[in-house]
Amino acid sequence: MEQYLQLCKNIMETGTDKSDRTGTGTRSLFGHQMRFNLEDGFPLLTTKKTAFRLIVSELLWFLRGDTNVRALMAENNRIWDEWAFEKWAASPEYDGPDMTDFGRRAAADPEFKNELDAEMEKFRGRILADEAFAAKYGELGPVYGRQWRSWPDGKGGTIDQIRNVIESIRNNPDSRRHLVSAWNPAEVDDMALPPCHTLFQFYVADGKLSCQLYQRSADVFLGVPFNIASYALLTHLIARETGLRPGEFIHTLGDAHIYSNHFDQVREQLTREPRRLPELVIGAEGKSIFELETGDIKVEGYYPHPKIKAPIAV
Repeated sequence: MEQYLQLCKNIMETGTDKSDRTGTGTRSLFGHQMRFNLEDGFPLLTTKKTAFRLIVSELLWFLRGDTNVRALMAENNRIWDEWAFEKWAASPEYDGPDMTDFGRRAAADPEFKNELDAEMEKFRGRILADEAFAAKYGELGPVYGRQWRSWPDGKGGTIDQIRNVIESIRNNPDSRRHLVSAWNPAEVDDMALPPCHTLFQFYVADGKLSCQLYQRSADVFLGVPFNIASYALLTHLIARETGLRPGEFIHTLGDAHIYSNHFDQVREQLTREPRRLPELVIGAEGKSIFELETGDIKVEGYYPHPKIKAPIAV
């Protein structure tokens, strides 16, 4: 994972300080590429502990075409909670304390963060207990799963991009059209968060499947380690589904940024030596990619440095 650490170093030393949508401020570079040979081990960051179970459950959620946080919460996956909670806290039905601009306020005020945590726990409990409430306030709009599995075709139907790309790889491996897009301009304004990882393409050569991702916006400290592992896992899963071996994962970044309130965490991470990469193990022989469950996928030999906490910018 030296490529990732070098990216962090490059941004800290040569990046441009910029404002951003969240009001936090970033230091960024534009245009960067990393390559990971999946035969060298699974690219799960070792300089801080990265929650592989969350990566698996989120990816399988995408692959099911789900766009509601309820299923993730049922697996104790809180990756998307802030965006659902933001919708609830801004609604006329919300009757709790003022949660305006809760991300920045929580980062600056420990007392407010405790209040936010309590409200978030109440929100999670209600999502899990109340199906109607979850349908209204757990829904994130037409985010990744919708675009991957049910892209509106403009004719009253939908396009299942994942099934289509699997069949394309099987039937015409040399095609240059093995593409899946999450960026739908007609629906992007209806999404809780416009897709950061926007487009990916598969490539078949010598019995191996490779994947290149274009990511328009990359939160390098918190998000990118998840993105690397998620798309490396997707490459493994699609390779398994099509009878190929995993090749490379190529990660191309547009705006690669470190939030200003992550600088200290990045500096700490850069003092740590990378460790040996783990191995990916996929069980459930005979299950298709659409039938896999979180417990079917694990890593072995993962011995990372301790995790480093940092606030998420919403």
